[in-house]
Amino acid sequence: MVKSLLSVLGALAYGCDRFYANTQAMCSSFKSEVLLGYHQLGAATLTSRTSLTSPTKDTVKAALYLASATVNASTTAYSATNEVSGTGYSAGGVTVTNATDPSTSGTTGIWTPSASIVYTTVTLTTAFDAVLLYNSTQGNKAISVHTFGSQTVTSGTFTLTMPTNDSSNALIRFA
Repeated sequence: MVKSLLSVLGALAYGCDRFYANTQAMCSSFKSEVLLGYHQLGAATLTSRTSLTSPTKDTVKAALYLASATVNASTTAYSATNEVSGTGYSAGGVTVTNATDPSTSGTTGIWTPSASIVYTTVTLTTAFDAVLLYNSTQGNKAISVHTFGSQTVTSGTFTLTMPTNDSSNALIRFA
């Protein structure tokens, strides 16, 4: 099953109110942590906080959450509480392909993973409707929550297709 984040999530920069327990949002803690230098989503040309000679990108992961969970703007870190479980799914989710450095488009700071987020050969029989992106390098700090229509998967592949990395569609946008 392939879902386009662009078509099912809408604009993260504007958020959205939903009747579900999970709410799509850029996590509030992420906004201040970016300014404090906790997150390094791209290759740094400045001195890294972890390496003076070889700065590296942090590892971003994507965990799926049950429709009955509550993940939203106030989520500060990954937690296994109310995360999906099932055949072929590992707690903590999957590593996000991060080959695209953050950049700007006009006056908007943007970042989108460079490949779709794929959960291969999974069986997830309890309804889920959210994915949490988080930084596993920096203490599992939350980045953003993205919601979509309630799903289940039986012996299949669940794919979240990434939007175009521009000022109108990027997954993370600072205007």
